[in-house]
Amino acid sequence: MFKIIALVACLAVVVSAEYYQDEHHHHHEEYHSHPKYKFEYGVKDPHTGDHKSHWEHRDGDVVVGTYTLDEADGTHRIVSYNSDDHNGFQAHVQRVGHAHHPHGESYANINQHH
Repeated sequence: MFKIIALVACLAVVVSAEYYQDEHHHHHEEYHSHPKYKFEYGVKDPHTGDHKSHWEHRDGDVVVGTYTLDEADGTHRIVSYNSDDHNGFQAHVQRVGHAHHPHGESYANINQHH
């Protein structure tokens, strides 16, 4: 009697495994979503001098965005970019302002051999 119960249990496992495979593997359909998002953020910290911003929009395969930051030399960098399947990634970089370097010892005059 025990052998018959064990055989029936094994058959039940095999049948349920085949049912599970039929339900979850043979009826698989590809799902392609249309990516779409927008984000933006900014930082303006007077204590550290960290000033930057960034925004980006995506709709399908088209991405458009801009980021800005204050450089250590006092200039302001603006990078505008876009990307699509026809033109690829393209960026336009602007530098606004004049670089200011602190007065002091030139790197060329520092003894680098210790």
